[in-house]
Amino acid sequence: MENIGKIVSRIEADVQLEIDAVTAQTKAKVAEINAEYEKKAQEEYARIVEDGKKSCNSRAERLSSTAQMEAKKSILAFKQEMVSKAFAMAEENMKNLPADKYVKFLAAKAAEAAQHGSEELVFSAKDRKEVGDAVAKAANAALSERGIPGKLTVSGETREISGGVIVKHGDIEANCTTETFMQLYRNELASQVAEILFA
Repeated sequence: MENIGKIVSRIEADVQLEIDAVTAQTKAKVAEINAEYEKKAQEEYARIVEDGKKSCNSRAERLSSTAQMEAKKSILAFKQEMVSKAFAMAEENMKNLPADKYVKFLAAKAAEAAQHGSEELVFSAKDRKEVGDAVAKAANAALSERGIPGKLTVSGETREISGGVIVKHGDIEANCTTETFMQLYRNELASQVAEILFA
């Protein structure tokens, strides 16, 4: 049992390294986006404020206040758009990991999601062709190390997913797609990404 614990710990550490690598890539992309779009945000803000100043004097104070409020809304919407783009880029980076790292990541997630060891692994058509067998093999090895018979198979079914894997046992499915991971990460990290983008 101690060896199994060590193996599980090592697998968890490897997955964490992958997550850290994706996070580091995301931070680098965020820095690029910040440099590119901060100037645009400031120019838009200045334009809206200037339009407010040109309004007639009798309504200047009210219009200026309205313009500033609209500017804040525009900037907020712009920031939300940039956060969304940052996560989209992070998802793209996850899908474009080198094949060995992508296989390792998906195999760890599939093994983690498998309850019986005999589930089917459902991929996109592209991933099934390129990494399906390798993921099943690596996930089965991981299950065997945990004392679970590794009999995961690549499903003949494919799904319209951009990346990742669905672990299926009958009607029960565990969604390990890149979209799902990004949604989970977004819920946890959106405010931190916004701070990095617009600090």
